[in-house]
Formats: sequence, C-alpha cells, structure tokens
Amino acid sequence: MSSSSKPKASSPDQNTPEEPLSFEKVWLMFQETDKKFQDTDRKFKETDQKFKETDKKLNKLERLFVSQWGTLVESLVEGDIISILNQRGIEVTDTIKRRSGRRDGVDYEFDIIAINGTEIVIVEVKTTLRPEDIRDFLNKLKYAKTWMPEYSDKRVYGAVAFISEDAGTAAMAEKNGLFVIRATGDSASIVNTDTFIPKVW
Repeated sequence: MSSSSKPKASSPDQNTPEEPLSFEKVWLMFQETDKKFQDTDRKFKETDQKFKETDKKLNKLERLFVSQWGTLVESLVEGDIISILNQRGIEVTDTIKRRSGRRDGVDYEFDIIAINGTEIVIVEVKTTLRPEDIRDFLNKLKYAKTWMPEYSDKRVYGAVAFISEDAGTAAMAEKNGLFVIRATGDSASIVNTDTFIPKVW
C-alpha cells in the first residue's frame, strides 16, 4: 500500500519574515524613547540640584565653623597678649578687639590692638597662617596711622597669631619684622628668635 503524500511541515528553525515596522510604530517608539530620556534628564537635574543645595549647606557650616574657631583663637590670644609682649619689652597695658572703621572710602578691621602711652601692637589672628595673609597684613599696617589718626604719634608694631601655618610662613613673618605668636592648647606664646627686632611702622 502506497503512502499518501502529505504537505511538509514547516521546520521550527525556519524564520518567518518579520512584518515591516509602520511609520506609526516607529513614531511611537521614538516618543517612548524620548520620554525616557526626558525622565532621565529630569532626574539628573534634580540630583544635581540636591548636590548644589548640600554643597551650599556644607560651605555655610564651614564658614560658621571657621568664624567660631577664629573667635576662639582671638579670645585665647587676647588673654595672653599683654603678658607675652611685656616679656619682650613692649609694656602694653590694654587691649581692644575688633577695631573697625571706614576712612577715605576704605573699610578696615584689626583683630586685636594692644596699647600703652607710646606704643601699639596690631595683631592679625588666623587659624591657619598663609603667605598671602602676611602680604595682606603688611599692606594694612602701612595705613594703620592713616586709618586710626589717634595713634599717629605712636610706635606701631605688627604681630600675627595662629594655630597652624603653611610651611615657612612664620619665618616669612619674622623676616618682615612681625611678632609671631603661636596659640597652643589654652595659651599663646611668642616664638620669634631671641635676637628678633620688631619693625616699627
């Protein structure tokens, strides 16, 4: 008995031709992709804004910390400034903190001024002393008698006080005739060499 012929079944491995994408389908896919990109961009912008807000808060906290720390150092130095200057032969008797004003259109401020009848010592206080601080302070000292004419007949000395320094900055200060005061723990001391002679402004 002969076998009847049957149509061959399609092979499971044989790929059927894909239906071509219509313009409408392509356009929908494009819109979906664009929406995803927009969502991703929005999330990036939100994240970036949060980073900026966090950075702003950190900067504010840092400024507050530096300000409070600076105030603490000023109080520490002021508490010892009379005795340590007296030990160096500068017989000051009184101190003034945060002397500020405006003269000839210029705003000025000095952290501490130690005074007696014939001499004043102007002290610049920094938590970390850097070379640019020395340069700025030396420039301010040039105008001290102009800004504060009541001291025009006094001998003016300069001093820098700090907790830490960029390498070599204290030596730079001494070379320019400034008293160098280091604050450590709960006290402050002058660390200039024994042969140091302060400059008079």
